[in-house]
Amino acid sequence: MERIQYPDPQCVRRNWVDLNGTWDFAIPGAPAGTKNGNQGNNAMESTPETLQAAASMAFPEFDRTIEVPYSYTFPKSGVNEPQYHPVVWYRRSFDLDMRPGKRYLLNFEAVDYACDVWLNGRHVGSHQGGHTPFRFDVTPYAVKENELVVKVVDFNRTDQPLGKQAWKDGNFACWYTRTIGIWQSVWLEETGDVHLTDFTMTPHANQARLDVDASLNVNVDAELDYNVTFEGKPVTHGTVSFTNARARFSVEIRNYDPSPEPHPWTPSTPDLYDIDFTVRSGGETTDEVSSYFGLRDVTSDGKMIFLNDQKYYMKLLLNQGYYPGGGLTGTADEFRADIEKMKAMGFNGNRIHQKLESNRMLYLCDKLGFIVWAEMPSAYEFGPELIANVERELPAYLRKHVNHPSVFAYVLMNESWGVFDIAHSEQERTFVNSLYYQAKAFDPSRLVIGNDGYEQTRTDIATIHDYNADADELLETYQGRRDEVLAGAPSPMGGRRVFCQGYEQQRVPVMVTEYGGVAYEPGGHTEDSWGYGERITDPDKVVDQIAALTRAVMDIDYCVGFCYTQTSDVEQEVNGLLDHDHEYKFDPKRIREVLLSKHTYGYVQV
Repeated sequence: MERIQYPDPQCVRRNWVDLNGTWDFAIPGAPAGTKNGNQGNNAMESTPETLQAAASMAFPEFDRTIEVPYSYTFPKSGVNEPQYHPVVWYRRSFDLDMRPGKRYLLNFEAVDYACDVWLNGRHVGSHQGGHTPFRFDVTPYAVKENELVVKVVDFNRTDQPLGKQAWKDGNFACWYTRTIGIWQSVWLEETGDVHLTDFTMTPHANQARLDVDASLNVNVDAELDYNVTFEGKPVTHGTVSFTNARARFSVEIRNYDPSPEPHPWTPSTPDLYDIDFTVRSGGETTDEVSSYFGLRDVTSDGKMIFLNDQKYYMKLLLNQGYYPGGGLTGTADEFRADIEKMKAMGFNGNRIHQKLESNRMLYLCDKLGFIVWAEMPSAYEFGPELIANVERELPAYLRKHVNHPSVFAYVLMNESWGVFDIAHSEQERTFVNSLYYQAKAFDPSRLVIGNDGYEQTRTDIATIHDYNADADELLETYQGRRDEVLAGAPSPMGGRRVFCQGYEQQRVPVMVTEYGGVAYEPGGHTEDSWGYGERITDPDKVVDQIAALTRAVMDIDYCVGFCYTQTSDVEQEVNGLLDHDHEYKFDPKRIREVLLSKHTYGYVQV
């Protein structure tokens, strides 16, 4: 089986059941006295009382079907219901060939927002958080013929992470159709009574070493065998013992055929090592997991960013990850096509904006060689509930990305969304700093951006958003003025400062992480479409504008990378280099010619 066929290519088990596909579905309707469309946290349907009422509802009549994992709000679900319903139900049957001494783990990659799960009429667990994966051990409830029921409650409260989902009656500006319910893969996997629950792999390319930290579900005498191969050839293997259900060890990665030098991962040479884990307890094999890793280091000296000790200029696309007919849910073929198109245009990575992307997309970025900036979706109303909701998902967000060599950076907040008073609020600055330090504590091997775009506190990169449509003005604003820029508010976006007061002296590299966003509609301008700058109707002149702005950014003497807005058109927003169907709007060779006109170290021809 190819890795891409498995819902989590980094943790492949041999025996599993794919639970995507057709499910029974029910929409009981919004609570009485409310109207479709959430008006924010003060709406009737978002009160704790109505939330409790929704949670206590009995199983409904399942009167329709839905295609999982698509939100009912999008056509590929087969429901395509535009109205807002805060409570939805799912049901499906599946057979299971149960074996003695085995355990069965039910996995959900993402369910928006809160859910309860029953198997064969018995409640197996609850989860809150719309973007992160979770699992339940359903062994005590499973039989040969099973009925799985899932209830989802999503009030689109502005103090829960929403990302780019609109919380009003309709879409507005750059916020889009809601995603409600199961929107990423569901599967069940078989393992043994003693099995891996988690493992972290931290590469050290300059030392040709991999650090592994693996955990068991129970504290028993057990051993872990590991076997590393490269392109099918043996590299190294060994055995370690678990202590207190944990095994921590280092693996030297050397290749002696034909040379001892390891194979580093870069976007130009995305070499991956395979690693197989085998758990043994009581003289028996109790778990087998197939995984992979890439040897690469991402570091900074305060001015430049380095990949494997070589300076590296990042040319990223802002990728919102909306797909035709599927909303936030894409397919492996769509992921691959997008990566190939972005690479063909000369980009070496993408900032996955305001969503946690599918395991399969992350795997393809690893496999094909494409940088990822992994971004936590934003909430929008600061307070105790926002703090609790963000911190509830933060560990799983970090854990999802930690083993992917393509992931270079974590973005924790964006443009002060949810911390709008951060420039004047010590409380909000403390919160953002706490997220930064938690991310660094969990994973010190990556760059962390606390609040991308402006009003930054603790960060590893000074990031600037500037949608100035005049290329000459854009360059003049920044060129040769590093200290002045970082101490001021150069971007016309609301006059916000790059740093909050007291944080300007951080010695960090500088990137322009949003710019451009040139709006263009091939079929002509429509009244309700949205985008940056004056509309240009001639596609050649649009490319000229993109080229001028990009060259201006690349000419900034201290700028070490950029992120152009954006990959594709999304609903009412028409800033994409690809259209709504993810087809080219412009000649990719012209875009590539611009991007490869400067800062080409580390590139290879596509």
